[in-house]
Amino acid sequence: MYTGKTEMPCCLCDDPDTVARLDLPPKVVPLLKHSDPIAWRDIVGEVSIHFCRSDWDLVCDLVLDVGQLPLSRCNVARASFDIREDFEALLNDVRDEPDQTPTERRMLAQARETIEDAKANGVENTRDVVEAYVRVWAMEEVGAKVRN
Repeated sequence: MYTGKTEMPCCLCDDPDTVARLDLPPKVVPLLKHSDPIAWRDIVGEVSIHFCRSDWDLVCDLVLDVGQLPLSRCNVARASFDIREDFEALLNDVRDEPDQTPTERRMLAQARETIEDAKANGVENTRDVVEAYVRVWAMEEVGAKVRN
């Protein structure tokens, strides 16, 4: 029976033993490696990518020390997400294309708040801070015009 998203292996090296997960808005899927066949507008909810210990350390270094977005190296085939057709098949019902705007707004607002809190409190290297920077930079890169 279909039960929703599953934990996937590391999106960089395929190691099944993962230690960190980033949840991203569907609009940033085109930034992931091999994403051409994915209809990101049909994704319901968020997209999760997972990392093994060594790759998570690399991602933290890229984001926090270099200021670089790591998504172009992450394989979308190892991402976890639900596609609208999955729900249609399960419920035997055709639904309208999902409106991603509320999800994007919520995720971007949380990310901005996390970054502000981290700067105010001197917190740098946490999973939440890395995820926040990745969300903000990825949404900027895809040209999202999302306002809080």
